[in-house]
Order: sequence, then structure tokens, then C-alpha cells
Amino acid sequence: MKIDKKIVGYAVNTPETDAGAEAKPSSLPQKADVIQMHETLERPEMLVGSTYKLKVPEHVSPHAMYITINDIILNEGTEHELRRPFEVFINSKNLDHHQWIVALTRIMSAVFRKGGDVTFLVEELRSVFDPRGGYWNNGAYMPSIIAEIGEIIERHLTVIGMLKSPELDDHQKQLIEEKKAELKAESADSNDGADGEEAWMANATMCSKCNHKAVVLRDGCQTCLNCGDSKCG
Repeated sequence: MKIDKKIVGYAVNTPETDAGAEAKPSSLPQKADVIQMHETLERPEMLVGSTYKLKVPEHVSPHAMYITINDIILNEGTEHELRRPFEVFINSKNLDHHQWIVALTRIMSAVFRKGGDVTFLVEELRSVFDPRGGYWNNGAYMPSIIAEIGEIIERHLTVIGMLKSPELDDHQKQLIEEKKAELKAESADSNDGADGEEAWMANATMCSKCNHKAVVLRDGCQTCLNCGDSKCG
């Protein structure tokens, strides 16, 4: 073997040093075997589940729906522990929705098991509109039952940490409460003591972000007094 560089040090290998090198554990850090979500991952015997009740107005569906989302725990007990959705089931006494419920749950479960970023399902479901028209439920406008199922999926993904909580910070909450108080006082004065909250809400328009009827014109800008969304930023 030809040596092209200057020798600056050397060591002699002996049978004793070779044996010691074999016995000595490697000083390099071992890479953790992190399990990610993928479609070949086998279903464990037990999954952690959450069930959400969906009650829509009587004219839309006379029976409630129960959405159950089962999660798998990946890398349990390690610093890489993750909780990811694995399958979803929807139960209802209303057989009119049976076919699309079965199709929807199978497709969503397949997307969950494939892994990756599954949060896109929320926007896809929320953008489905019923040709017969939507409905109001708990103060929010829902364009369809599918869209409200999307709201429940969003809530669940927020709980397990896949989506950030949409809650407002303290400054935004304080500002909204101040604007509401101003509107109530103005509406009460102009309606001779009538309920100020009902008066300003009657004149509000629907927010395209949170689907609540709470958008009013304040300080020359359309502002939602439910989620804080503003046309002026």
C-alpha cells in the first residue's frame, strides 16, 4: 500500500487490542426505531376511542348520529409517542343515510390508515353543500350533515394534537367583549330598552370563516364577533 501523506502517528494492533475493540460497544448513538403511520400497520387488539353525538334539526334528520373515532397509539411509552386516528364508525337509526354513511366511513378509515397529513379531510368535508339547503345548529350555520361531520373530525384532530386549537388569545377575547358591549348599549338605546344583544345579532351577517351570524361593521371594518375574523386583518 502506497502512503501519499505524511505520517503523524501510529499504533500497533495486537491480538489483545483486537479482542478489546470487538468487546467494546459502539460509541455512536443508536437511531430510535420510530414507527410511523402506514397502510400495512396491523390493527392492534385494542384501540382508544371517542364517540361524539351529532343531533341535527328534526326536519333534516329525526334521529341523532353517533360518530366513533378510534385512535392507535404509536411508539407508546417513548418520547416519540403519537396518537393517530385509525378508523371511524357512524351509527344512526335513520336508514335513509345508510349507504353514504358506509361509503364515507370506509373511505375515511382508509385515509387514516394510510398515514401522512390527514387534516385535509376537514376542509373537504366542510365544503360539501346540501342542494336542499343547510341548517342552523347551536348558533352556527351548517351547509350539510357532511359538513358537520367535518366539524367533529376537526374537533377530534384538535384533541389529539394534529390540529392547533382555534381558540382566541386573551387580547382578542377582551376586544370582542368590548365590541359586543358597545353594540348592546347602542342597540338598547335605539330600541327603547329592548334586548341589545338580539337587536345587533338581527342586523349581523354570517361569517364565512366560522359560519356564525356575528359579522358587524365596526370602525369601518367588517368584523366577526364570534371568531374575531376581520376584513381589515
